[in-house]
Amino acid sequence: MGISFDLTVVWAGIIAFAVFAYVAMDGFDLGIGILFPALTKGNDRNSAMNSIAPVWDGNETWLILGGGGLLAAFPLAYAVIMPAVYVPVILMLLGLVFRGVAFEFRGRTTHPWRWDVAFFGGSITAAFAQGVILGAILQGIAVTGRGYGGGWWDWLSPFTCLTGAAVVIGYALLGACWLIWRAEGDLQARAYRLAWLAGIGTIVAVVAVSAATPFLKTAYYHRWLTAPGIYYAAPVPILAGITGLLFFRAIARKAELMPFLLTLTLFALSYVGLAISMFPYLVPGQITIYQAAAPASSQIFMLVGVAIMVPIILAYTGYAYWLFRGKVGHEGYH
Repeated sequence: MGISFDLTVVWAGIIAFAVFAYVAMDGFDLGIGILFPALTKGNDRNSAMNSIAPVWDGNETWLILGGGGLLAAFPLAYAVIMPAVYVPVILMLLGLVFRGVAFEFRGRTTHPWRWDVAFFGGSITAAFAQGVILGAILQGIAVTGRGYGGGWWDWLSPFTCLTGAAVVIGYALLGACWLIWRAEGDLQARAYRLAWLAGIGTIVAVVAVSAATPFLKTAYYHRWLTAPGIYYAAPVPILAGITGLLFFRAIARKAELMPFLLTLTLFALSYVGLAISMFPYLVPGQITIYQAAAPASSQIFMLVGVAIMVPIILAYTGYAYWLFRGKVGHEGYH
């Protein structure tokens, strides 16, 4: 079936938007947790917590929309993907629970270091698991009939570990750039140093994942390294390279907001690269968005709800970020 602008493509776009919104918004607060051991105990950690306290729980709304939308709009893909990645999904959810509990309890105890460890552990576990899920889907999932045909540990491979590490480093970069924007004084100075290191690590990780991906499947290879696909794909790494140079220039000039925006741009370009590799497949080489789609009547019914709720969520989120704009203090969460 040819690709056309229809309900199925619209729903694929909605889910893609939800996933990217989650990565962009929850990525920086997971990054704060990943960076926690590198922050000074006391005021700096309190300030880091305060910078994300008003928005961190709302950010995960987009994860629910992405997962729930996949189940509702593309049930066949959901039925195949979920059994393939049960283990990393469970680890991700446990990590998110751990960090959520630690977020609340560290301000209500005389031994906050215990919850600092839990906050760090939950953040890095959730981030690594998300990267592993991405890698597992990208490397391919065995399908038998209309169900998952692989084993319990098929998700674990050198490539998925690479993508897991890449997401951890990338989130750490987002967290550091968020602190540059929202913090001041010693914490901001430390964030500049961390952003420089995490920026180098992110560039290396993106290059490594990008170099490995074309050799996972023949279709990826043709889209990225042979004509005519290379003509459409080439602008992505070129723009990513330019973005990387601008990022390090912004760090050197001590810009505050620009490093965060450029990091989001780098994530967006990586996301475009992922789309180039996979579209129109949800399960690479096995199930397209058209094969996995729910009936049109179901898609229309759900689209009405999304058309109402997503603008409300965006408006509320925008208002929350605007209301709690500016530099943060260190008085402690709550």
